[in-house]
Amino acid sequence: MKLIGAIIILIATTWVGFEIARRLSERPRQLRQLKIALQSLEAEIMYGMTPLAEACHNLAKQMPKPVSYFFSRFAQRLKDQEESVPVAWEESLKETWQLTALCDAEYEIMQQFGTTLGQHDRTNQQKQILLTINHLEREESEAKDRQNRYEKMIKSLGFLTGLLIIVLML
Repeated sequence: MKLIGAIIILIATTWVGFEIARRLSERPRQLRQLKIALQSLEAEIMYGMTPLAEACHNLAKQMPKPVSYFFSRFAQRLKDQEESVPVAWEESLKETWQLTALCDAEYEIMQQFGTTLGQHDRTNQQKQILLTINHLEREESEAKDRQNRYEKMIKSLGFLTGLLIIVLML
């Protein structure tokens, strides 16, 4: 019975370590996707002269999940015309953010961008998009650094924590 309990503890703590490490590796990938989405949004606004709701709907089709969820919800809110653009952006962020592996710093960047979305002419909007992309690039490099530094350690720590618990219980 003790052996089964020890195996379950070891599996559980190892799984927790791998899950935390997975979130660390997902963050740079999702930041890259978010940057690509904003670059595509810039192209749609500047060169395609596509309305914002339609541009975001197109982005939702192109982007992988969970980034596509955000743009899909945002496009739907704009089409329903229940809210202003900044409010629709904020509500969509709140609704879909927990599905991502992104942190509070990225939330702040996206939130600040949302307050400027639709408030300026195309040239100033392009500048806001580029500024947001630069901020996300900085966060991406920091996320890659964290991933390189901590991913293996967290995986090992999950396993070793399980072993420690087992040894303390015996």
